[in-house]
Order: sequence, then C-alpha cells, then structure tokens
Amino acid sequence: MKRSKRYQANSGQVDPNKQYPLDEGVRILKETCSAKFDETVDIAVRLGVDPKKADQMIRGTVALPSGTGKQVRVLVLCKPPKDKEALEAGADMAGLDEYIQKIEQGWDDIDAIVATPDVMKDVGKLGRFLGRKGLMPNPKAGTVTFEVADAVKQLKAGRIEFRVDRYGNVHSIIGKASFSPEQLTENIKALLEQIMRLKPVTVKGQYLRGVSISSTMGPGVALDRATLLETMR
Repeated sequence: MKRSKRYQANSGQVDPNKQYPLDEGVRILKETCSAKFDETVDIAVRLGVDPKKADQMIRGTVALPSGTGKQVRVLVLCKPPKDKEALEAGADMAGLDEYIQKIEQGWDDIDAIVATPDVMKDVGKLGRFLGRKGLMPNPKAGTVTFEVADAVKQLKAGRIEFRVDRYGNVHSIIGKASFSPEQLTENIKALLEQIMRLKPVTVKGQYLRGVSISSTMGPGVALDRATLLETMR
C-alpha cells in the first residue's frame, strides 16, 4: 500500500525495532500528529490469552480520567418513566419500540446503548444487528441496569468498554491528539491497570505481551512492556 509523504516523514521519527518508555512514546506520538484535524489516539494491547476459552475472554469497562475527547451519543432502551430519567441525565435518545424498529432497519447512528433489564427480552432480538458492532447492552459492562442516569453520566464522562478479539488483542480509543501528554499517559495507565486486574488465573506465562499506540494518520509506536509494568506497581 502506497503511503503519503507525510506518513513516510512521520514514520522516519519512529524506530520500528524499538520499544519506547511510556512518556517518550507519548511524546513521539504527539510529534507525529500532523493532520489538519484532531486525530484520534488508539491503543492496541496484545495479551497472552486464548479467547476460545470462556474464562480467558477478557471484557470490561474503565473510566478514562481525561475522557475520550469524543462526543458520545447514548441511546437508552427503556419504558416510561425511565426514558425521562435518561434524557434528564444527558442521553441523546430514549424509548423502546421506535428505536428497536429503526435498528432492525439498519440504523446505527449511536455510540453506546443502555437498556433496562425489563426490556432485554425485546432488545435480545437485536443481537445480530448490535453484536457485530459492539453495541449490545451487557450487564458486565454496566449497560443493562435500572440505574440509567448513572450509566448515561458515566458513558458521557468517558467510560469505555473493551474486549479481547479472537486474536488475543484489545483495541481501544484512549484520547485525542490535542490531549496533553499527561492526559494521554493517565488514560493509558487506567486502561492497562484495568486489563491487568482482569488477568485470568488460568493464564500461564506472559499475560501482557505488547502495547502500541497510534494516531489516525500516524505510525504505530511500540511501548516498552517492562517499564509499563513498573509504572503500574
């Protein structure tokens, strides 16, 4: 694949054979952000797990200290009077039948969905539409609850959901290029600390195998595993 001159120039600032300490890696990432828009910063975490085993399917949520920098659109699937409670808490949309119908017709202009337990029988039918997009409400992620106001506020404040893919990797947004180095560092640490807490007891050998960060238009920057683990002790 042919890369742009800007990408090639930015890649020249990153040694592909080196793993950088967290602070240096974040600094380099910010220096290689040169797009005319506020690039999204992502993280990829390679884990020593077997996702085919149910007890090694890593999944969880974490509240990023500095948020994601993204305006999160939240839909709450519920019955009255919970719809009013959700809207007052900041939900962008709330209701049930009309949104179920829209989703079945292919609508997905939403970033997160919260549902109350009493409507999950209806919401469960949307699994084939929402599952592949990572939007299906889940009790473990805190998105199936009667406490809709709290769930909405947390999502709006920067709580994210993450899960390991079939290759043993976790991919997540951790901020924007406009964030300060301190904000990005705090978010990275918060996510990694939560992933470490979820380490299955059945995992043998190295659990955290690799971490890299990248911006929308920039090259990947590999972070040094050993120093990362030191910062989390």
